[in-house]
Amino acid sequence: MQRRTFLQGLAAAGALGSLPVSSLSFANTIASVSVESLPKLEGDLTLYLGRGEGGLYENVLDAIKKRNPKLNLKIRRGASAALANTLAAEAKAGVKRADLFWAVDTGSIGMVTDSGLAKPLPTDLTTQLKDGFQYPSWTPVTGRIRTLPYNTERVTPDQIPDSVMALADSDLALGWAPAYASFQSFVTAMRILEGEKATADWLKGVNSKAKKYAGELGVVMGVERGEVDMGFANHYYTLRLKAGKPNANVALAYTQNDAGCLVNASGIVALSEGDLPVNFIRYLLSREVQGYLASEAYEIPLVQGVTPPQGLPALSEISPPDMDLRKLADLRPTLNLMRKVGVL
Repeated sequence: MQRRTFLQGLAAAGALGSLPVSSLSFANTIASVSVESLPKLEGDLTLYLGRGEGGLYENVLDAIKKRNPKLNLKIRRGASAALANTLAAEAKAGVKRADLFWAVDTGSIGMVTDSGLAKPLPTDLTTQLKDGFQYPSWTPVTGRIRTLPYNTERVTPDQIPDSVMALADSDLALGWAPAYASFQSFVTAMRILEGEKATADWLKGVNSKAKKYAGELGVVMGVERGEVDMGFANHYYTLRLKAGKPNANVALAYTQNDAGCLVNASGIVALSEGDLPVNFIRYLLSREVQGYLASEAYEIPLVQGVTPPQGLPALSEISPPDMDLRKLADLRPTLNLMRKVGVL
């Protein structure tokens, strides 16, 4: 409830509200496409929408619908992983209900693309994306970085290791949210990069000293209050906290070339042929929508030329691991491992 209230406060401060997308003013660059140049959307579309971002995705959809009154957009909402499983089950039964799937994590996207349900996207759409985020059968929408939020009164930058694996043996008091989906994707990346045994040892080491929180906003707030020295969380929770409390005693650190600095993404898949699903995706990659999600959700715009949220280094200045994000699709081995070592 605390997270919901926090995000509603941010949304109320600068949300789309009743405004059409075209009335918003954000970063203008020739590398991104404005909604003014996009074709009108007309016809029936069904979108399966993974819940997330405190209603900000809903604001985007409302703005798109207001700009396109002849678009009949039906939305089915649910957890991203549950909707991905539903899509697979519907396909197996020969039932087709969805034209688009917008997920808050790439693991769910991978489940759908691996099932052969995704339709190819035109290159003029995918080449709007930054290098490393161009895929033929799905497109990222916005990015998020795994970070180490730390209390600036309890920890100095020189105390923070460059490797996330080193934290299992450190003397730092840690906070984490192991039941949280983003954390489990991070552990999945660690399992792929470091191996099963190293990941199990890391989980055991951290579990012996870490304070558990229900979610990653709670982790960041616990860090800021001094309950722990450092935590594990996506970047935007810290930026959102600092937006409401500029003098908060929390800053972000980044590891190098490991799961601790993974750049993950929300993403969307076209499930039906034709121009309408593809043109809908173009709106999500527009300058206005990307700018809105950067300024209000503090997510990282992945089209070229849109200003990222303040308080983050450029993607070119950090060292994330090189990974096909769809590999994060299968969480079962990760959950089994976390249960085996007593984390869940």
